[in-house]
Amino acid sequence: MDSILVRGGGKLSGQIPIAGAKNACLALMPATLLSDEPLTLTNAPRLSDIRTMTELLGSLGAEVTSLQEGKVLAMASHGPINTRAEYDIVRKMRASNLVLGPLLAREGHAEVSLPGGCAIGARPMDIHTDGLAKMGAQIDLRDGYLHAKADGGKLRGAVIDFPFASVGATENIMMAATLAKGTTVINNAAREPEIVDLADCLRAMGAQIDGDGTSTVTIQGVDRLHGATHRVVTDRIELGTYMLAPAICGGEVELLGGRIDLLEAFCEKLDAAGISVSETENGLSVTRREDQIRAVDVTTEPFPGFPTDLQAQMMALLCTADGTSVLEEKIFENRFMHAPELIRMGADIEVHGGTATVKGVAKLKGAPVMATDLRASVSLILAGMAAEGETTVSRVYHLDRGYEHVVTKLRGVGADIERIKS
Repeated sequence: MDSILVRGGGKLSGQIPIAGAKNACLALMPATLLSDEPLTLTNAPRLSDIRTMTELLGSLGAEVTSLQEGKVLAMASHGPINTRAEYDIVRKMRASNLVLGPLLAREGHAEVSLPGGCAIGARPMDIHTDGLAKMGAQIDLRDGYLHAKADGGKLRGAVIDFPFASVGATENIMMAATLAKGTTVINNAAREPEIVDLADCLRAMGAQIDGDGTSTVTIQGVDRLHGATHRVVTDRIELGTYMLAPAICGGEVELLGGRIDLLEAFCEKLDAAGISVSETENGLSVTRREDQIRAVDVTTEPFPGFPTDLQAQMMALLCTADGTSVLEEKIFENRFMHAPELIRMGADIEVHGGTATVKGVAKLKGAPVMATDLRASVSLILAGMAAEGETTVSRVYHLDRGYEHVVTKLRGVGADIERIKS
């Protein structure tokens, strides 16, 4: 199993290109099932999760061709559609559940295995299935599969009130509603940029959607969708992660394609910690204003709040801050698994339930550590870049799911980092 070796010390300087958003692309790809005409995605990230979704769509009868070294995905679903999403593929990735809505909308029935993904807490499918049930789907769980069938073979519009703002459920219901009969209203909808990106793509395909980016989304069903070409939005989590690199190590780095509006709450916390973020002609420039980071408190919230997917990386920054920081995790209940690994590097962290208290130390020390999930893996790399000595991060297969060419990008701005093949 591969590992990543990081030697700490040294400031960073240069540019890092930011890829298209993994979480956006994984929602956009199943949209090809909604039409028999081609759907082309540009600015696609080159990640193992994208390959997994490609495999899943292929198993359902869609054609997915990777062009321009993986940055363009040409898709078509003009042939017979298989409506069973098998466990062997779905278990690899949580986002596999996003084929449920499109399959139901197009074929009127579907069998989708319960999904897998990072072990960061319970993410039940109930909110997805309850919404689809209001649209006339009969759904039951048998042998680990969701068996879903639309009454009369076609979904119908409905008013759906989510108990919380679920990104995945908003995406699934949005896609299902595009071909449903009548109007669907999603109340307490997720507001993330990835939701807006999906809505933009669906509108380009002929869908009638209003209110995306707000808590109420309205979809008027149409008879059919057509083909389109759509550019995947910038990955705000990759952007935030690499913004923290010069914050932790010092120096100045320009993030090509970066936008402040994707991460306003995060940028506010960086400013409070003593990090300057400024817009450039090509993206964002990040630099540390002072020798030592100031402690700040962080609470994760749905967009537009502080992203849960940047909590682990922010904790790495605060390990050497001046003072005590409190991080409260309100999205997932099991997302401090990186804390014991940071403690191995000399961090002073106490975790009680959904709250972590971080007392800044003078310096982290390199150590062998183990990645427990996607975002934890990159937080350990960031910590290692600022630590004394060598840090070896094992189980980095998590990393490949969400960051393309991470070693190349960080080495390009001066980090001493390499991948060790098993």
